[in-house]
Amino acid sequence: MGQSERTTDASEVALTISNIGLFGNAFKGNYPDVPSCKYPSSSGVEHLFEAGLWIGATLRGSANVSSTAFDNSRGFSPSTQGYEFTSQPNAAIKERSSLFNSRVYNPAAVSHQDFIMDFSENNIKIPGTELIIDNHTRLGLDVHLETYNWNYAFSNFFIILNYKITNVGEDILDSVHVGMFANAVVRNVNVAPAGSGGTEFYNRGGNGYNDSLNLAYCYDNTGDPGFTESYFSHKFLGAESEGTYYHPVINPNFKAHYNAWTWGNTSLPLLFSPGDDAKKYRKMTAGLNWREDWSEKNDSNNQHSGTYIHEILNAPGNRSDLLSVGPFATLNPGESIDIAFAIICAKKNEDGNPNGDNNAVQQQNLIANAQWAQTAYLGEDINGNGILEPAEDRNQNGNLDRYILPSPPDAPTTKVVAKDGELNLYWTANAENSIDPISLKKDFAGYRIYLSRLGFDVAEKIEAAESLTEVGVYDLIGDSLFFETGFNDIKLAEPITFEGDNNLYLYKYTVKNLQNGWQYISAVTAFDTGDENNKLESLESSPLSNSSRVFMGTPPNENSKEDGPYAYPNPYYLEAAWEGFSTRQTTKKLIFANLPEKCVISIFNMAGDVVDQFDHDSDYSGNDIGWFSEFSDDESTVFSGGEHAWDLISAEGQAVARGLYLFSVKDLNTNKVYKGKFTLIK
Repeated sequence: MGQSERTTDASEVALTISNIGLFGNAFKGNYPDVPSCKYPSSSGVEHLFEAGLWIGATLRGSANVSSTAFDNSRGFSPSTQGYEFTSQPNAAIKERSSLFNSRVYNPAAVSHQDFIMDFSENNIKIPGTELIIDNHTRLGLDVHLETYNWNYAFSNFFIILNYKITNVGEDILDSVHVGMFANAVVRNVNVAPAGSGGTEFYNRGGNGYNDSLNLAYCYDNTGDPGFTESYFSHKFLGAESEGTYYHPVINPNFKAHYNAWTWGNTSLPLLFSPGDDAKKYRKMTAGLNWREDWSEKNDSNNQHSGTYIHEILNAPGNRSDLLSVGPFATLNPGESIDIAFAIICAKKNEDGNPNGDNNAVQQQNLIANAQWAQTAYLGEDINGNGILEPAEDRNQNGNLDRYILPSPPDAPTTKVVAKDGELNLYWTANAENSIDPISLKKDFAGYRIYLSRLGFDVAEKIEAAESLTEVGVYDLIGDSLFFETGFNDIKLAEPITFEGDNNLYLYKYTVKNLQNGWQYISAVTAFDTGDENNKLESLESSPLSNSSRVFMGTPPNENSKEDGPYAYPNPYYLEAAWEGFSTRQTTKKLIFANLPEKCVISIFNMAGDVVDQFDHDSDYSGNDIGWFSEFSDDESTVFSGGEHAWDLISAEGQAVARGLYLFSVKDLNTNKVYKGKFTLIK
């Protein structure tokens, strides 16, 4: 039926996006291997069931709404009312990147990772099938969507959604409103697996709206206290249509409408789920935020004596919400609306009070993150009036360029080499030629090296970014900034290359006395001088943009006769900290070390039966057991080449029993066999 999905991975928001404009995956399909909306991406904190675009208009005097998502316990349901948008069969999501070292680098890219797709509500049947879409009245609209995300530390918490909505029909559409629907669910799935407890999993969220920022949000009120201190939000950024800029700040007749309702409940008098187009359009054009009983601020004449609506929504519940804007008075055939929203995540700013307080202090990160998303959208439009002033045209091209952020230097291109108890970091000088898009100057200043603390990955809350500690900093001499250390201690006498890698590595940093078999995260960042004229402090590339998961260990064994293979930890204690915080049987790892470059590992019980058998080579990536997909990144993890982990699962898929086990290692280059043993203790 033409549906494909991609997941953002440049930023810290791991958001699944489909080519019909649907966000999130309703915790189904390939979940949990494919997240719905995780933030941070390496954590267990999910934020979203489903979200998507709504478009409402009057067509020949009748109100009609087409949407990409709606209240549905199954999530996306083809041909069901509420899922009226379709894509063409085999329509792929295109990807491009502004990063020079990306495999999809494209000079036309806007961000570090652009996803590009086209979809339409101008079909009665799903293309390529005979499925008829329920109760669908076509508005005649095609949609082009581009999503943008960056890995900068000051922008890696939002995804911008840039829509072009075009009337390809023959009718004039009146009073057009465009909105973003979301059924947010903010829970830590490492503590409470997705969907566990039925409705109890979904009914713990608090909702709210910030009218000055046009920002709808949801947070975990009572679900996983202490483990899910996070906000999910969606924000209107701005719109243009046929030469006119639309924003409530500059046009009082163009309004933002916020609505929330109890999920799936169509009988409530106010917070009801709209079941047909007329009710949906009413929601899109009449926000709760305009009612007197919304808040004390609205109730200037003290007409309301009960609980205000915003207080009701702040209490725990399972709700959907909708942020819509309009009207665009008419949309004639051939005309378009360019409109942008953002999905923004933020950590609660801890003040020691319960999440349900949802106060200004707790929202500080959310507000700051939302402001950064708005800054990115505005670009050269510094005063936000939709007009390019002469002083705003920084690149002197005569165009109002949006989606521009102050930029730190490019992340250094790195090579990580894991050794026995030792980590070697190499990097190139690519960052030193970076040009800031705001100042248009080379402003590189220096490098920082980071390493995670030991055991960060076995805590109940895995926070990759927060686990990083600065272990080294080096900056240019002569600019009277920072420490004036110079690069002599890290610069190689001659640049080096690695096999299959044409990059010239000029720098090297070594960390010693590390523990074999434990996971570390390493990163090298570049920082700039800052920009005093624009009141910008020094900016630094994101540590996670080029970070590597690294396991120190033995190198490929070239002399097994003197120093044979062995297993560790031995004895192996089940449910020790080594395993990590998980209830899954597949997240164990016993490591075989001192292995030859290419070999076969066989494991036997004391009766001589083969329990499991697998091949090893020095390019081992950890992708054959669940521990690395759960707690690491099996696509980019670096190993030493002479170690291989086993998950204590037999070839038949059963967890092995405690006791003494034997193993053999056959060197495929020499055909020599080496033997050993290990003990499992429960």
